[in-house]
Amino acid sequence: MMTLIWSALTIGAIYALVATGYNVVFTASGVFNFAHAQLMMLGVFLGYAGIVVLKWPTFLVFVFAGGVVFLVAALEERIAIRYVRATEAQLVTTVGVATLINGAVTRIWGPSTLAVPFFGSSQVKTIFGGRVQPDELAIMIATFVIVGGLMLLSRRTMIGLAMLAIAENREAALLRGVNVRRLALGAFAFSGLLAGLLGPILGPQTFAGAGLASAIALYGFVALAIGGFGSLPGGLIGGLVVGFAQQFATRYLNSNYPDVVVFVILLLVLLLKPNGLFGKMRERVV
Repeated sequence: MMTLIWSALTIGAIYALVATGYNVVFTASGVFNFAHAQLMMLGVFLGYAGIVVLKWPTFLVFVFAGGVVFLVAALEERIAIRYVRATEAQLVTTVGVATLINGAVTRIWGPSTLAVPFFGSSQVKTIFGGRVQPDELAIMIATFVIVGGLMLLSRRTMIGLAMLAIAENREAALLRGVNVRRLALGAFAFSGLLAGLLGPILGPQTFAGAGLASAIALYGFVALAIGGFGSLPGGLIGGLVVGFAQQFATRYLNSNYPDVVVFVILLLVLLLKPNGLFGKMRERVV
């Protein structure tokens, strides 16, 4: 049982990381970045290139993956977001960026799925009676550290408070002197940096494949919808809910049922709490 729980926590943590990336950009800019999953996929491929092809030291692999995806995400904000006014058009441009990244990855590395070795120990550990791989532990630790750190950042720093102000009322934040454009660029670049740094950590579990982005994008969005848009703890809880639903449905029902169970949970949550478990209802006087 504990082995199944560790596996569910790992899968849920991956979805939570996708939801967290969505939330970082959405909170700071009001834009839903449909290309974030592709940025994470690019980080995995860059991790593969650094570890397997170039055989670089671990530290250099992280710097390489994080730096490249950081630049790609910043470029996305400057080209696909900054000069596009309508929110609907921004959604289309982020989908366009996602398509470009998919095409570039397939062109460079091909359509085959590539195994990414873990940079640390390969010794399986037994914790609370369950077997857990070192790369699974790394994913879980990274998830809780990142979400916890971002929660502190959003409440204890001026940058975090400015982002929350933009999320609440963009026009009021502008009037109070908040540099909305700079924060939007910073949010995109920071989410790209996280996606790149996570690549070598996620790779051993997800592998490097052209279909990776579409899979984690869908369930990351479901996790976000369950937890609530703009809520970091909500994204974490939503990801874990999806991970547990998938793993337990596969184990106790049938391999054909995980998606059904996940979307039944999503529908129930949205029927009972349309803004998600931790989402806030906003009222406007008309």
